[in-house]
Amino acid sequence: MANDQEKEAAARASLRFVKDGQIVGLGTGSTAAYFIQLLGDAVKNGLHVRGIPTSVRSRQQAASLGIPLTTLDECQQIDVTVDGADEVDPELRLIKGGGGALLREKIVASATKQLVIVVDASKRVPVLGRFPLPVEVIKFAQAVVVKKIEALGAKVSLRQEADGNPYLTDEGNHLLDCRFEQIPDADSLARQLSDMPGIVEHGLFIGMANVVLVADGSELVELRREH
Repeated sequence: MANDQEKEAAARASLRFVKDGQIVGLGTGSTAAYFIQLLGDAVKNGLHVRGIPTSVRSRQQAASLGIPLTTLDECQQIDVTVDGADEVDPELRLIKGGGGALLREKIVASATKQLVIVVDASKRVPVLGRFPLPVEVIKFAQAVVVKKIEALGAKVSLRQEADGNPYLTDEGNHLLDCRFEQIPDADSLARQLSDMPGIVEHGLFIGMANVVLVADGSELVELRREH
């Protein structure tokens, strides 16, 4: 319950970064869902924005709340995106993809002037890696990619649905959850994964977050990337 209250507090604080007339990226996950709900309330009260969702789930929620939507085909630059994260380190590097939407989330983030990340206090870590790193992979390459990532020191598991079938991303790919425990050089690992044929995208978001809002009990901490 405390986590939920923190998530909502962080999401509420992010609303001040949204201005009338903007194109707004809509993240995916439990904290982003609070933001979409609050944005829907603001739209009902007269705020004019257009949203670009990062998942089918977020699109459905936004549409149900009456938030006008657009696409990257129509708007290639987004003013501000509000999204969650699974881990945040002191350099504002992120692990994302626990909600399964890392590919669209990274595409939207890359087209965004200001990426605002909203998290509860449990997501702040000194070193990334305790949360399994999600990697979206083409099915044809899965066995080869698993072997290569295991050689980098991770325990790799295929994400599955409750019925035991493989989890499918919105693009129809599989997700590997890669447990490193610690990622001391996230920049190097990100490059290695990006260079690996068969990997569609990975959940390391480096140099992308401009602001991280951390709700810690009744306190709100605002972190900014220095460069």
